[in-house]
Amino acid sequence: MSSDDLGLFDEGQHSSEERTARDKKAKRTKLLIGAGVAAVVIGVGVWMGALELIGLGSYDDYEGSGESDVVVQIEAGTISKTGKTLADAGVVASARAYTEAAEANSKLGGVQPGYYLLKTKMSGATAGARLLEKEARVGDFEVKGGYQLYDTKQPDNKVNPGILSRIAEASCAKVNGKDTCVTADAIRQVMEKADPATIGVPDWAIGGVTKADPKHRLEGLIVPGRYDVKPGASPEELLKSVLSTSATRLQAVGMPKIARDTGFSDYDVLVIASLIEREGITKDFAKVSRVLYNRLAKDMKLELDSTINYALDRPLVRTSKEDRDRAGAYNTYANTNLPPTPIASPGTEAILAATKPEAGNWIFFVKCYKDGTSCFAETNAQHNQNRTEAIARGAY
Repeated sequence: MSSDDLGLFDEGQHSSEERTARDKKAKRTKLLIGAGVAAVVIGVGVWMGALELIGLGSYDDYEGSGESDVVVQIEAGTISKTGKTLADAGVVASARAYTEAAEANSKLGGVQPGYYLLKTKMSGATAGARLLEKEARVGDFEVKGGYQLYDTKQPDNKVNPGILSRIAEASCAKVNGKDTCVTADAIRQVMEKADPATIGVPDWAIGGVTKADPKHRLEGLIVPGRYDVKPGASPEELLKSVLSTSATRLQAVGMPKIARDTGFSDYDVLVIASLIEREGITKDFAKVSRVLYNRLAKDMKLELDSTINYALDRPLVRTSKEDRDRAGAYNTYANTNLPPTPIASPGTEAILAATKPEAGNWIFFVKCYKDGTSCFAETNAQHNQNRTEAIARGAY
């Protein structure tokens, strides 16, 4: 091979290497430009976010009192979270519109979680003011210890609404001129026919619920507390919302784990707790629990007036002989063992008492003072004396 040939070969080789270097340099330049543009975009976003965070810069806000009705759920959290919720629902133009209003009105820091009837396209200030109006809160109701599913009637014929009626009432709102009310009967039908698991009954209670009379199958599973349901929801959705919330509260108390050292099923402990709730006052709960456990251990009839009155939808203390002679699954004067379902909504104290009865040999008790305090006895003679004194005091 000649020297000229070698020179030509070297020149071609250098030319190829130079082209490769130029390509790499061009690629690096493009990457740097792209990275620079991205950095600028990100920087602008961060800067705008920082401005938003520290309250600088412009923001969107509607004018006026809004257009169409909308039900919005406000969850627990920060004011900025509420602002985002309202913006996502179309109530305010931006989260900032609300947070600015909250900055000017400290009362907005006290807005409670729940459902609110608002309007779309409200100014931040108007939305804030509306949230503070009492009538804006919708869908909330309260359950107290001892409440039952169905309405009960006092001796003076005064009706105490049951839990189903309270859910039905909470379902009501007027949204864009239309009522959202669901009837208690519609909720009852779902309660009786729906698969327990699909409407929120906890796993440990499904066996007891399945065996129960459909009319009473959910008794005791809606425990005390405040509940929020969404107006406009279906009967199934309403019931599932309430049962799911209640299941969470039962879990917080320790159910079903705390029931497993009692010798009874988890569902049976809930039944016992409901009897305690209806038969005593809080300071006597653990003693009432012991009486129930003692009688069950001796295969004695419980002989509770509360179970008979439950079947009659009467929240009374006493029963007549005629009442006690009525046949039925809830007649604990005629039947041994527990009634088939709870008879009321048991509170935390009653549930705890049902899992930890006070030590004692009592097998009788009677309400012997007007404040509801009970007197406990180990023998029938002692019990009869307590009853005589209770009657003399006008407590029984």
